[in-house]
Amino acid sequence: MRIAVTGSIATDNLMTFPGRFGDQLIAEQLDRVSLSFLVDDLQVRRGGIAANIAFGMGCLGLTPILVGAVGADFADYRSWLERHGVDCDSIHVSELHHTARFLCTTDQDHNQIASFYTGAMAEAREIELGPVADRVGGLDLVLVGANDPDAMLRHTEECRQRGIPFAADPSQQLARMEGADIRTLVEGATYLFTNEYEKALVEQKTGWSDEEVLSRVKVRVTTLGPKGARIDRAGEPSLHIPPAPEKAKVDPTGVGDAFRAGFLASVGWGLSLERCAQVGNLTATHVLEHVGGQEYELARQEFLDRLGSAYGASAAAEVAEHVRCPHP
Repeated sequence: MRIAVTGSIATDNLMTFPGRFGDQLIAEQLDRVSLSFLVDDLQVRRGGIAANIAFGMGCLGLTPILVGAVGADFADYRSWLERHGVDCDSIHVSELHHTARFLCTTDQDHNQIASFYTGAMAEAREIELGPVADRVGGLDLVLVGANDPDAMLRHTEECRQRGIPFAADPSQQLARMEGADIRTLVEGATYLFTNEYEKALVEQKTGWSDEEVLSRVKVRVTTLGPKGARIDRAGEPSLHIPPAPEKAKVDPTGVGDAFRAGFLASVGWGLSLERCAQVGNLTATHVLEHVGGQEYELARQEFLDRLGSAYGASAAAEVAEHVRCPHP
């Protein structure tokens, strides 16, 4: 199955604040906040939503097609992704701008405050999916992830025009986009990915109820943080998939991206929705145990052992027929 992953490609600057953001906020003065947080740590990591998802899929043995815009400073990052199984031949390289930057501070409760510099990402709106499909012999699914908003709209409309199934994953751009644009991104999606807060934001900004959203997409996937994930389809009972136990909680950055990587990899293998979410949960757990969205390794046997421990021997046996982690 040929899956293209569109969205941001960025460098992450991850910082840790030893206190709680909430303790520094004065309720009566939230309209004029002026704060500086003294952080204990700085980690510079490879990131970006699309790159994180593609990396995870590559670690599971697939060859996802990464589609996005970067700067001339991308050479080392490209080499890293290609070594992990990602097809980077459809990435647009800007002649003017640096690769995007994500700056994020996490407090001791794993709350986050972040900023994002778009840089070359603004040129993603110039990318056509048609040549990408022609190069690889057709596309079976396109994930439209958080990106330049015009690029997201363009990719979604092109998928509709070309009859390519697409997954809507607006995530971080929901706060910026208006209801009409969000409706455009969601309408007709094969999959709609959000977390709990984003789910409510989609409904608030579109004016659609939960049932109305479900009538417009085939599958709605909602990640629930430490409670796992939920899958909803119109006229079907909800599926709740509990989380995979973690060895440690280190940093939440990129956890949602890793869930999507595991879920989409399983879609590519033709597995059930329940199994897709289970693989997604376990992949996400690996990210939670590390700082950065691409600092984990998926060793095949260990991955299968953990999957079996969390979800049963039948889950591990079914996934074992497909998973091809490059690590021993």
